Amino acid sequence: MKLVVFGLSVSSSWGNGHATLWRGLIRALAGLGHRIIFYERDVPYYAEHRDLQDLSGGELRLYSTWEDVFRQAQTDVADADASIVTSYCPDGVAAANLVLNDAAGLRVFYDLDTPVTLDRLRNGEPVPYLPTEGLAEFDLVLSYTGGVALQELRERLGARRVTPLYGSVDPRIHYPVARVDHYRAHLSYLGTYAEDRQEALLRLFIEPARRLPTRRFLIGGAKYPPAFPWSDNIFFVRHLPPSEHSAFYCSSRVTLNVTRAPMAEMGFCPSGRLFEAAACGAAVLSDSWEGLSEFFLPGSEILVANTIEDVLAALETTDHELSRLARASRERVLTDHTAERRAVQLVSALEGALTVEA
Repeated sequence: MKLVVFGLSVSSSWGNGHATLWRGLIRALAGLGHRIIFYERDVPYYAEHRDLQDLSGGELRLYSTWEDVFRQAQTDVADADASIVTSYCPDGVAAANLVLNDAAGLRVFYDLDTPVTLDRLRNGEPVPYLPTEGLAEFDLVLSYTGGVALQELRERLGARRVTPLYGSVDPRIHYPVARVDHYRAHLSYLGTYAEDRQEALLRLFIEPARRLPTRRFLIGGAKYPPAFPWSDNIFFVRHLPPSEHSAFYCSSRVTLNVTRAPMAEMGFCPSGRLFEAAACGAAVLSDSWEGLSEFFLPGSEILVANTIEDVLAALETTDHELSRLARASRERVLTDHTAERRAVQLVSALEGALTVEA
C-alpha cells in the first residue's frame, strides 16, 4: 500500500513522543513492503533540534507553508491507499479537508493524544488539529488510547469505526547496553516536562528524593522550568536523542514511568517511554492506571507505585528481583509491543476498513 501521513514531527524527537513512534512504525511498514510518505511542517523549534535526516523506509516531505506543498499533497493523496492525519499536526484542519475531499483511498485520523483531545472537548477548549465537523467523515479513526476513550470518540466526535493503535518500541534503537557513569542513578525518569504530570512526579520522584538524600536521582528531558523543585541529589540531563535512551535507562537500578494526568485518568494509554525502558532491559516502576495489566503484569513484569511509600519499597527491592522483573518485561515487550507488531495491527485495521468500504 501507499500510505500518506500528515503529522507533527518525525524528524525531531525534541519535546514530543510522536517522532520515535513514527520512525519505528515507518521502518516496520516498509519492511512489510509498504510505501510511506510523511508530511512535516518545517518549523524552527524542531529544525533547531533535528535528530533525523534520513527517514528509514519512508519519504519525508518537509515544507514551509501549506500553500507551498498543497499541490504535491493533493497528488499524493489522489492515488494513496490510505491518507492519515494525526493529532497535533500543525496543518491538521487543512490536511483533513484535503484528505476528506480528495483522497481516493481510506481517509484515516490517528489521535496520538486522545485523552488530551477529549479533556479539552469536555472543558469547552478549542482543539486546533480537529476538523470543525468532527471525525464522522473519516473511514477509520485510530486511537493511542483504548478503553472508554473509544466510545467517547464515537459519542463526542462522531467517529464511525474506531480501533486502538497503541504505542510501540523499535528494538533496533532501544536494547540493553552497558551502564554509563554520568547516567548512573538509583531512580531515573525520562520525559518532557508537562504541568499535568507534575503532581505525580512530585509524589513519585521529588518527595522520595527528599527522603533519601544519600541516593542519586536523575531526570532527563526538555522544557523543565527554572522553578522546578530540584534538590541536591536530583541531577538533570537535557533532552536526550533516542540514541542515548538505552544508556539512560540501563544505568539506573530502577526507572520511573509517569503518565500525563488525562491519560492516567482515562486508562489504557501506555506511554512510549514505558515500552522503551522495558525493551532496554530496565527495571520499570510505573504509576498506576486502569488497563496497565493489559500491557505488563504488575509484580511479575513491572513494579507499580501509587504512593511515596510504594516508591521507597521499590528502591529496596533486591538486585536479583529487579533483574528478574527486567528480563520478564523485556520478553513481554518484544513479544507484544514492538513497532513490527503495531505495523501488522495497523495493516489489519486498514484492510478491515477497506473491506467495509468495499
